[in-house]
Amino acid sequence: MYWWGPFLLILAFLGMEFMAWATHKFVMHGLMWKFHEDHHVEKSGFFERNDVFFLIYAIPSWLCIMLGMIYDQYAAVWIGYGIAAYGFAYFMFHDVYIHRRFKWLRDIDHPYFMSIRKAHKVHHKHLGKEHGECFGMLIVPLKYYKEAKRTFQRKYKKR
Repeated sequence: MYWWGPFLLILAFLGMEFMAWATHKFVMHGLMWKFHEDHHVEKSGFFERNDVFFLIYAIPSWLCIMLGMIYDQYAAVWIGYGIAAYGFAYFMFHDVYIHRRFKWLRDIDHPYFMSIRKAHKVHHKHLGKEHGECFGMLIVPLKYYKEAKRTFQRKYKKR
């Protein structure tokens, strides 16, 4: 076991936030808008064409882990685990917490989580591919965090 492995995992996880931002802004709201478009409109059904984007992250993660194990390239393995960890966090935050596709994590009452939901709602107010904002998931503009913190403090001062 290499001592630097967990550091690579964390760096890959953090780097994925910027990769996800760029992919969302330039790929999902660009060349592949037809796959992402149904995510911006209210519709019935559990699955969306947008769900195909998990492959953009799952395939490189799987390849890094598998090929890294086969060829004893453990840096690639740790990077693959970091990408997978980000994919899991994305699923939990985006699909479960923000879009409520499952009935878990509905009652998280914390300014950071509230600001994530607010930024995503701002992103979804734009139904077209142009004029988008707030393309990230875990890093939100400070103004939404400050707004959520004020709301949180007002809510708990009344008790």
